[in-house]
Amino acid sequence: MIGESSIWTEKYRPKTFKEVKGQKDVVSKVEAFVKQGNMPHLLFAGPAGIGKTTLSLVIARQMYGDEWRGNFLELNASDERGIDVVRNKVKDFARTRAIGDVPFKIIYLDECDALTKEAQQALRRTMENYTQTCRFILSCNYSSKIIDPIQSRCTVFRFKPLAREEIAHIIEKIAKDEGLHVDAKAEEALFLVSNGDVRRVENLLQACAALEKKITEDVVYSIASYAKPKEVAQLLEHAKQGDFPGAKKILLTVMLEYGLSGTDIIKQLQAACWQLSGVDDRKKLELVKSCGEAEFRMVEGADEYLQLEALLASFTLTLQR
Repeated sequence: MIGESSIWTEKYRPKTFKEVKGQKDVVSKVEAFVKQGNMPHLLFAGPAGIGKTTLSLVIARQMYGDEWRGNFLELNASDERGIDVVRNKVKDFARTRAIGDVPFKIIYLDECDALTKEAQQALRRTMENYTQTCRFILSCNYSSKIIDPIQSRCTVFRFKPLAREEIAHIIEKIAKDEGLHVDAKAEEALFLVSNGDVRRVENLLQACAALEKKITEDVVYSIASYAKPKEVAQLLEHAKQGDFPGAKKILLTVMLEYGLSGTDIIKQLQAACWQLSGVDDRKKLELVKSCGEAEFRMVEGADEYLQLEALLASFTLTLQR
């Protein structure tokens, strides 16, 4: 039983297939495997915080009941990414028979796109040799980083970020259970900031709830270190009117007020470019291209303030043409 002081991502983690939000197609297919009492190796691919680990734990709970911990091994491949992990930990667990009246054990390898190529080759052989006693569930953000021989041995399921209604449902449930009041604007802000990531929503809600029970959009944006969309829109409006000093002033204020990094603000600028009114699509494409170039230079180590000022200058020139 999880206590009152527990982290909300664990407290509200679904325990059954019915409780899992989003991914309806994936859940229905996986549930059918569990009902049959048999399943192939699985590969779950998709962004962070959208239910890959949760669904794996639900599979284990539903298949093994209360004894699930004895038949389920969870490893995070980004912590232990070398070939020794596959040769020792994984092999030792895979070669022993399952506890109780169940046909096989399950090994869950999280973030397996962090495994080295050699470790993936070793894993391929292990998956082949121990299919009688063990099934693998592999989880990754990018399936392209998993070698083809492993992908061909798995049934691949692609997870999508959760839709607005599903995020709203989760927010309402947590607000009701925790006695919070989340207004419509705050709900919209939570969705914008999280971008469909449930873990981020739950962590933000817990952080906001520690400050006050009435959660507003201002609280959400300040906790998330995220500039308000209207401020980013104002910045672009100044650039559109040729007012570079005004745009620069808003940019510096927003960055200092919310503690944003250069790459954070570029992501928001890039999204806001598409919302600009009275600007033709060709110019919007140029703005997005400029965002990409500025972000690349920052990642390579260039000074972020200089790059952001150059980006604003580029925006102003493009929008004045």
